[in-house]
Amino acid sequence: MKAVVLVGGEGTRLRPLTATVPKPLLPIANVPFLERQLSWLASHGVDEVVLSLGYLPDAFIEHFPEGRFEGVTLKYAVEPSPLGTAGAIRYAADSEGIKERFLVCNGDVLTDLDVSELVAFHADRGGEATIALTQVEDPSAFGVVPTFEDGEVAAFVEKPRRESAPTRWINAGMYVLEPEILERIPTRLQVSIERETFPRLLESGRGRMYARKSDAYWLDIGTPVKYLEAHHDLIDGRRGIPAAGAVERSPRIWVQGAPTLDDAVLDAPVLVGDRTKVGVGATIANSVLGRDCIVDADAEIINSVVLDGARIGMGARVRDSILGSGASVGAGARVSDVSIVGPGAEVSPGADLTSERIDAAGAAL
Repeated sequence: MKAVVLVGGEGTRLRPLTATVPKPLLPIANVPFLERQLSWLASHGVDEVVLSLGYLPDAFIEHFPEGRFEGVTLKYAVEPSPLGTAGAIRYAADSEGIKERFLVCNGDVLTDLDVSELVAFHADRGGEATIALTQVEDPSAFGVVPTFEDGEVAAFVEKPRRESAPTRWINAGMYVLEPEILERIPTRLQVSIERETFPRLLESGRGRMYARKSDAYWLDIGTPVKYLEAHHDLIDGRRGIPAAGAVERSPRIWVQGAPTLDDAVLDAPVLVGDRTKVGVGATIANSVLGRDCIVDADAEIINSVVLDGARIGMGARVRDSILGSGASVGAGARVSDVSIVGPGAEVSPGADLTSERIDAAGAAL
Protein backbone atom coordinates (compact mmCIF):
# COMPACT_ATOMS: atom_id res chain seq x y z
CA MET A 1 0.00 0.00 0.00
CA LYS A 2 1.13 3.56 -0.69
CA ALA A 3 1.19 6.47 1.73
CA VAL A 4 1.79 10.20 1.51
CA VAL A 5 3.57 11.66 4.53
CA LEU A 6 3.34 15.43 4.97
CA VAL A 7 6.76 16.65 6.07
CA GLY A 8 6.94 20.07 4.40
CA GLY A 9 6.38 22.35 7.40
CA GLU A 10 9.02 24.67 8.85
CA GLY A 11 8.60 23.56 12.46
CA THR A 12 8.66 27.14 13.71
CA ARG A 13 7.39 26.21 17.18
CA LEU A 14 10.57 24.21 17.76
CA ARG A 15 13.03 26.87 16.62
CA PRO A 16 16.02 27.02 16.85
CA LEU A 17 16.20 23.19 16.74
CA THR A 18 14.61 23.29 13.28
CA ALA A 19 16.72 26.12 11.87
CA THR A 20 18.89 23.63 9.99
CA VAL A 21 17.10 20.30 10.55
CA PRO A 22 13.48 19.63 9.51
CA LYS A 23 11.23 18.69 12.41
CA PRO A 24 10.60 15.10 11.16
CA LEU A 25 14.35 14.42 11.24
CA LEU A 26 14.80 15.56 14.84
CA PRO A 27 15.50 12.60 17.12
CA ILE A 28 12.98 11.16 19.53
CA ALA A 29 14.88 9.06 22.08
CA ASN A 30 17.94 9.08 19.78
CA VAL A 31 16.05 7.92 16.66
CA PRO A 32 15.01 10.37 13.93
CA PHE A 33 11.26 10.77 14.25
CA LEU A 34 10.59 10.03 10.58
CA GLU A 35 12.38 6.69 10.90
CA ARG A 36 9.97 5.78 13.70
CA GLN A 37 7.05 6.77 11.51
CA LEU A 38 8.28 4.78 8.53
CA SER A 39 8.80 1.69 10.71
CA TRP A 40 5.24 2.05 12.01
CA LEU A 41 3.82 2.31 8.48
CA ALA A 42 5.92 -0.63 7.27
CA SER A 43 4.55 -2.80 10.08
CA HIS A 44 1.10 -2.30 8.57
CA GLY A 45 2.02 -3.24 5.03
CA VAL A 46 2.97 0.13 3.58
CA ASP A 47 5.69 -0.50 1.00
CA GLU A 48 5.90 2.89 -0.74
CA VAL A 49 5.90 6.35 0.86
CA VAL A 50 5.82 9.67 -0.95
CA LEU A 51 7.39 12.34 1.23
CA SER A 52 5.65 15.65 0.57
CA LEU A 53 8.53 18.11 0.96
CA GLY A 54 8.75 21.87 1.27
CA TYR A 55 11.17 23.09 3.93
CA LEU A 56 14.80 21.91 3.59
CA PRO A 57 13.95 19.13 1.12
CA ASP A 58 17.56 18.14 0.49
CA ALA A 59 17.92 17.08 4.13
CA PHE A 60 15.48 14.21 3.56
CA ILE A 61 17.17 13.06 0.37
CA GLU A 62 20.56 13.13 2.10
CA HIS A 63 19.19 11.24 5.10
CA PHE A 64 17.86 8.44 2.89
CA PRO A 65 20.42 8.38 0.05
CA GLU A 66 19.27 5.00 -1.26
CA GLY A 67 15.62 6.01 -1.32
CA ARG A 68 14.62 3.14 0.97
CA PHE A 69 14.10 2.46 4.64
CA GLU A 70 13.25 -0.94 6.17
CA GLY A 71 11.82 -2.23 2.92
CA VAL A 72 9.82 0.92 2.19
CA THR A 73 10.54 2.66 -1.11
CA LEU A 74 10.74 6.43 -0.69
CA LYS A 75 9.68 8.93 -3.33
CA TYR A 76 10.03 12.71 -3.07
CA ALA A 77 7.55 15.38 -4.11
CA VAL A 78 8.93 18.89 -3.53
CA GLU A 79 6.21 21.56 -3.49
CA PRO A 80 7.02 24.53 -5.76
CA SER A 81 5.34 26.76 -3.13
CA PRO A 82 3.34 26.06 0.06
CA LEU A 83 0.16 24.28 -1.00
CA GLY A 84 -1.56 23.53 2.31
CA THR A 85 -2.36 19.98 3.40
CA ALA A 86 -4.81 19.17 0.59
CA GLY A 87 -2.72 20.87 -2.08
CA ALA A 88 0.35 18.96 -0.91
CA ILE A 89 -1.53 15.66 -1.02
CA ARG A 90 -2.78 16.32 -4.57
CA TYR A 91 0.67 17.40 -5.74
CA ALA A 92 2.38 14.34 -4.20
CA ALA A 93 -0.21 11.93 -5.57
CA ASP A 94 -0.04 13.44 -9.05
CA SER A 95 3.76 13.47 -9.01
CA GLU A 96 3.96 9.76 -8.28
CA GLY A 97 0.90 8.64 -10.22
CA ILE A 98 -1.16 7.37 -7.28
CA LYS A 99 -4.37 5.97 -8.71
CA GLU A 100 -5.45 3.56 -5.98
CA ARG A 101 -6.54 3.75 -2.34
CA PHE A 102 -3.78 5.34 -0.27
CA LEU A 103 -2.90 6.59 3.21
CA VAL A 104 -2.01 10.08 4.36
CA CYS A 105 -0.42 11.02 7.66
CA ASN A 106 1.04 14.14 9.21
CA GLY A 107 4.79 14.05 9.71
CA ASP A 108 4.74 15.20 13.34
CA VAL A 109 2.49 12.68 15.11
CA LEU A 110 3.91 9.89 17.26
CA THR A 111 1.29 7.18 17.49
CA ASP A 112 0.57 3.46 17.92
CA LEU A 113 -2.64 3.71 15.93
CA ASP A 114 -3.58 0.44 14.16
CA VAL A 115 -3.39 1.43 10.50
CA SER A 116 -4.53 -2.01 9.35
CA GLU A 117 -7.77 -1.71 11.32
CA LEU A 118 -8.32 1.79 9.95
CA VAL A 119 -7.97 0.53 6.37
CA ALA A 120 -10.32 -2.39 7.03
CA PHE A 121 -12.89 -0.02 8.57
CA HIS A 122 -12.64 2.24 5.53
CA ALA A 123 -13.12 -0.66 3.11
CA ASP A 124 -16.16 -1.89 5.03
CA ARG A 125 -17.86 1.53 5.00
CA GLY A 126 -17.15 2.25 1.33
CA GLY A 127 -16.71 6.01 1.57
CA GLU A 128 -14.25 8.28 -0.20
CA ALA A 129 -12.37 9.17 2.98
CA THR A 130 -11.90 7.85 6.49
CA ILE A 131 -10.33 9.90 9.28
CA ALA A 132 -8.62 8.49 12.36
CA LEU A 133 -9.85 10.13 15.56
CA THR A 134 -8.12 10.46 18.92
CA GLN A 135 -9.59 11.72 22.18
CA VAL A 136 -8.15 14.68 24.07
CA GLU A 137 -8.98 16.24 27.41
CA ASP A 138 -9.35 19.77 26.06
CA PRO A 139 -10.50 19.96 22.42
CA SER A 140 -10.55 23.78 22.25
CA ALA A 141 -7.30 23.93 20.27
CA PHE A 142 -8.39 21.33 17.72
CA GLY A 143 -11.02 20.50 15.14
CA VAL A 144 -13.50 18.06 16.65
CA VAL A 145 -15.39 15.47 14.61
CA PRO A 146 -18.77 14.26 15.92
CA THR A 147 -20.00 11.07 14.23
CA PHE A 148 -23.11 8.95 13.85
CA GLU A 149 -23.25 5.48 15.41
CA ASP A 150 -21.83 3.77 12.32
CA GLY A 151 -18.87 6.16 12.21
CA GLU A 152 -20.15 8.43 9.47
CA VAL A 153 -18.97 11.99 10.03
CA ALA A 154 -21.79 14.25 11.21
CA ALA A 155 -19.94 17.58 11.27
CA PHE A 156 -16.65 19.39 11.63
CA VAL A 157 -16.38 21.88 14.48
CA GLU A 158 -13.22 23.98 14.54
CA LYS A 159 -11.74 24.87 17.96
CA PRO A 160 -14.93 24.77 20.06
CA ARG A 161 -15.04 26.13 23.59
CA ARG A 162 -14.15 23.34 25.98
CA GLU A 163 -17.45 23.50 27.85
CA SER A 164 -19.59 23.46 24.71
CA ALA A 165 -17.64 21.02 22.49
CA PRO A 166 -19.94 18.38 20.98
CA THR A 167 -17.22 15.74 21.43
CA ARG A 168 -13.63 15.35 22.61
CA TRP A 169 -12.71 13.24 19.56
CA ILE A 170 -10.40 15.16 17.24
CA ASN A 171 -8.84 14.65 13.83
CA ALA A 172 -5.66 12.58 14.44
CA GLY A 173 -4.00 13.54 11.13
CA MET A 174 -4.26 10.06 9.61
CA TYR A 175 -6.50 9.35 6.61
CA VAL A 176 -7.45 6.59 4.20
CA LEU A 177 -8.43 8.12 0.85
CA GLU A 178 -9.85 6.88 -2.41
CA PRO A 179 -8.16 8.35 -5.51
CA GLU A 180 -11.36 10.12 -6.65
CA ILE A 181 -11.04 12.56 -3.76
CA LEU A 182 -8.04 14.06 -5.55
CA GLU A 183 -10.39 15.49 -8.19
CA ARG A 184 -11.99 17.57 -5.45
CA ILE A 185 -8.68 19.36 -4.76
CA PRO A 186 -7.62 22.17 -7.14
CA THR A 187 -4.14 21.75 -8.55
CA ARG A 188 -1.27 24.01 -7.46
CA LEU A 189 -3.43 26.04 -5.07
CA GLN A 190 -3.09 26.38 -1.31
CA VAL A 191 -5.93 24.25 0.09
CA SER A 192 -6.50 22.76 3.56
CA ILE A 193 -7.89 19.23 3.64
CA GLU A 194 -9.14 19.72 7.21
CA ARG A 195 -10.87 23.08 6.75
CA GLU A 196 -11.86 22.98 3.06
CA THR A 197 -11.78 19.59 1.33
CA PHE A 198 -13.34 17.46 4.07
CA PRO A 199 -16.17 19.91 4.92
CA ARG A 200 -17.04 20.22 1.22
CA LEU A 201 -17.03 16.44 0.85
CA LEU A 202 -19.42 16.23 3.79
CA GLU A 203 -21.72 18.79 2.20
CA SER A 204 -21.83 16.79 -1.05
CA GLY A 205 -23.94 14.03 0.47
CA ARG A 206 -24.21 11.20 3.00
CA GLY A 207 -22.05 8.11 2.90
CA ARG A 208 -18.89 9.76 1.61
CA MET A 209 -16.91 10.30 4.80
CA TYR A 210 -16.33 8.22 7.93
CA ALA A 211 -14.18 8.39 11.03
CA ARG A 212 -12.83 5.70 13.34
CA LYS A 213 -12.15 6.32 17.01
CA SER A 214 -8.99 4.93 18.58
CA ASP A 215 -7.63 4.99 22.11
CA ALA A 216 -4.11 4.22 20.86
CA TYR A 217 -1.21 6.38 21.99
CA TRP A 218 -1.12 9.67 20.06
CA LEU A 219 1.03 12.77 20.48
CA ASP A 220 1.72 15.80 18.29
CA ILE A 221 5.45 16.46 18.86
CA GLY A 222 5.39 19.97 17.39
CA THR A 223 5.94 22.08 20.54
CA PRO A 224 8.85 22.03 23.01
CA VAL A 225 6.64 20.68 25.80
CA LYS A 226 5.29 17.88 23.60
CA TYR A 227 8.74 17.15 22.20
CA LEU A 228 9.98 16.60 25.74
CA GLU A 229 6.89 14.54 26.54
CA ALA A 230 7.50 12.22 23.59
CA HIS A 231 10.95 11.34 24.93
CA HIS A 232 9.63 10.71 28.42
CA ASP A 233 6.85 8.49 27.08
CA LEU A 234 9.36 6.34 25.21
CA ILE A 235 11.81 5.81 28.06
CA ASP A 236 9.31 5.17 30.84
CA GLY A 237 9.03 1.48 29.90
CA ARG A 238 5.33 1.43 29.04
CA ARG A 239 5.88 1.13 25.27
CA GLY A 240 8.68 -1.41 25.05
CA ILE A 241 12.30 -0.72 24.12
CA PRO A 242 12.73 3.03 23.48
CA ALA A 243 15.19 2.58 20.60
CA ALA A 244 16.85 -0.21 18.67
CA GLY A 245 20.01 -1.33 20.40
CA ALA A 246 19.00 0.10 23.78
CA VAL A 247 19.85 -2.23 26.67
CA GLU A 248 18.12 -2.00 30.04
CA ARG A 249 20.89 -2.08 32.65
CA SER A 250 18.40 -1.79 35.49
CA PRO A 251 14.67 -0.97 35.52
CA ARG A 252 14.15 1.91 33.03
CA ILE A 253 17.86 2.75 32.85
CA TRP A 254 18.66 2.35 29.16
CA VAL A 255 22.02 2.61 27.41
CA GLN A 256 23.03 2.46 23.75
CA GLY A 257 26.49 1.25 22.86
CA ALA A 258 29.19 1.98 25.41
CA PRO A 259 28.70 5.21 27.38
CA THR A 260 31.00 6.02 30.29
CA LEU A 261 28.96 6.60 33.43
CA ASP A 262 31.62 6.54 36.21
CA ASP A 263 29.85 7.19 39.54
CA ALA A 264 26.96 9.17 38.09
CA VAL A 265 23.53 9.12 39.73
CA LEU A 266 20.93 7.79 37.28
CA ASP A 267 17.34 8.29 38.38
CA ALA A 268 15.00 6.35 36.07
CA PRO A 269 13.81 6.68 33.44
CA VAL A 270 17.02 7.53 31.58
CA LEU A 271 18.45 6.80 28.12
CA VAL A 272 22.15 7.42 27.50
CA GLY A 273 23.62 7.24 24.00
CA ASP A 274 26.82 5.65 22.73
CA ARG A 275 30.19 7.17 23.70
CA THR A 276 28.57 9.72 26.01
CA LYS A 277 30.62 10.46 29.12
CA VAL A 278 28.96 11.35 32.43
CA GLY A 279 31.28 12.56 35.17
CA VAL A 280 31.55 11.70 38.84
CA GLY A 281 28.67 12.96 40.95
CA ALA A 282 26.58 14.08 37.98
CA THR A 283 22.82 13.41 38.22
CA ILE A 284 20.67 12.36 35.27
CA ALA A 285 16.92 11.96 35.91
CA ASN A 286 13.99 11.41 33.54
CA SER A 287 16.16 12.51 30.63
CA VAL A 288 17.61 11.42 27.30
CA LEU A 289 21.26 11.98 26.37
CA GLY A 290 22.31 11.50 22.76
CA ARG A 291 25.60 10.18 21.46
CA ASP A 292 29.03 11.71 22.12
CA CYS A 293 27.79 14.04 24.85
CA ILE A 294 29.98 15.14 27.76
CA VAL A 295 28.48 15.79 31.19
CA ASP A 296 31.09 17.07 33.63
CA ALA A 297 31.28 16.28 37.33
CA ASP A 298 28.45 17.40 39.61
CA ALA A 299 26.27 18.58 36.73
CA GLU A 300 22.53 17.93 36.87
CA ILE A 301 20.15 17.08 34.00
CA ILE A 302 16.50 16.71 35.02
CA ASN A 303 13.44 16.16 32.77
CA SER A 304 15.46 17.21 29.73
CA VAL A 305 16.69 16.17 26.30
CA VAL A 306 20.34 16.56 25.29
CA LEU A 307 21.08 15.92 21.62
CA ASP A 308 24.25 14.45 20.11
CA GLY A 309 27.57 16.04 20.92
CA ALA A 310 26.31 18.54 23.52
CA ARG A 311 28.43 19.42 26.53
CA ILE A 312 27.35 20.35 30.06
CA GLY A 313 30.00 21.91 32.28
CA MET A 314 30.87 21.19 35.89
CA GLY A 315 28.06 21.99 38.30
CA ALA A 316 25.71 23.19 35.56
CA ARG A 317 21.97 22.58 35.95
CA VAL A 318 19.65 21.72 33.04
CA ARG A 319 16.01 21.24 33.95
CA ASP A 320 12.89 20.83 31.76
CA SER A 321 14.83 21.98 28.69
CA ILE A 322 16.33 20.93 25.36
CA LEU A 323 19.97 21.20 24.27
CA GLY A 324 20.58 21.00 20.52
CA SER A 325 23.34 19.02 18.83
CA GLY A 326 26.76 20.38 19.75
CA ALA A 327 25.34 22.89 22.23
CA SER A 328 27.41 23.87 25.24
CA VAL A 329 26.39 24.87 28.77
CA GLY A 330 29.20 26.43 30.78
CA ALA A 331 30.20 25.51 34.31
CA GLY A 332 27.69 26.56 36.95
CA ALA A 333 25.13 27.78 34.40
CA ARG A 334 21.37 27.23 34.79
CA VAL A 335 19.02 26.29 31.93
CA SER A 336 15.40 25.78 32.94
CA ASP A 337 11.66 26.13 32.28
CA VAL A 338 11.50 24.78 28.71
CA SER A 339 14.49 26.70 27.43
CA ILE A 340 16.05 25.63 24.12
CA VAL A 341 19.76 25.98 23.45
CA GLY A 342 20.09 25.67 19.68
CA PRO A 343 22.56 23.49 17.77
CA GLY A 344 26.08 24.73 18.39
CA ALA A 345 24.91 27.49 20.74
CA GLU A 346 26.78 28.30 23.93
CA VAL A 347 25.56 29.25 27.39
CA SER A 348 28.24 31.16 29.26
CA PRO A 349 29.53 29.87 32.61
CA GLY A 350 27.30 31.03 35.45
CA ALA A 351 24.55 32.26 33.12
CA ASP A 352 20.86 31.75 33.93
CA LEU A 353 18.49 30.83 31.06
CA THR A 354 14.84 30.67 32.08
CA SER A 355 12.16 30.01 29.43
CA GLU A 356 14.50 31.32 26.73
CA ARG A 357 15.71 30.18 23.34
CA ILE A 358 19.13 31.00 21.89
CA ASP A 359 20.72 30.11 18.56
CA ALA A 360 24.35 29.53 17.62
CA ALA A 361 24.85 33.26 17.13
CA GLY A 362 23.76 33.87 20.71
CA ALA A 363 20.57 35.59 19.61
CA ALA A 364 17.42 35.15 21.69
CA LEU A 365 14.40 33.93 19.74
